[in-house]
Amino acid sequence: MNKQSYYRSNVPDVRYRPMDISDFDAVMTLWRNTEGIIVRSSDNRKEIESYLIRNPDLSFVAEFNDTLIGTVMCGHDGRRGYLQHLAITRKYRTYGIGRELVRLALNGLRDCGIRKCHLFVLRDNTSALDFWHHIGWHERTDLVMMSTHLSVE
Repeated sequence: MNKQSYYRSNVPDVRYRPMDISDFDAVMTLWRNTEGIIVRSSDNRKEIESYLIRNPDLSFVAEFNDTLIGTVMCGHDGRRGYLQHLAITRKYRTYGIGRELVRLALNGLRDCGIRKCHLFVLRDNTSALDFWHHIGWHERTDLVMMSTHLSVE
């Protein structure tokens, strides 16, 4: 799929397309202005570009009048998919834009042969938790997420 491939929304004039590194500045602006999204040092241009190259046509943006209003990042490790940074500009929420971005990402994972997808939500992000529950995702209580930082020598 190339950058000129667009998807039509059930909301007039909203277009969906694969995310490209040229979207980086607009994506960062949206993420920084969306409650519940934490922008970390790894959300830099170089690492986002690497992620998009490694996971082609799995991350998407939504645009209205040539303005970026939604994003979802998606990738996989060969076995499991992962959704990250689903963000919709506040005034465009409840129109199905988030649901459509998720649908596109999950279809991309299916096309790659991936049959299960995970995501992480901050515990206090109740609006995100409500959204994910509403569209059929369930919370795992049998796992504890753990992380470590790798130093670059």
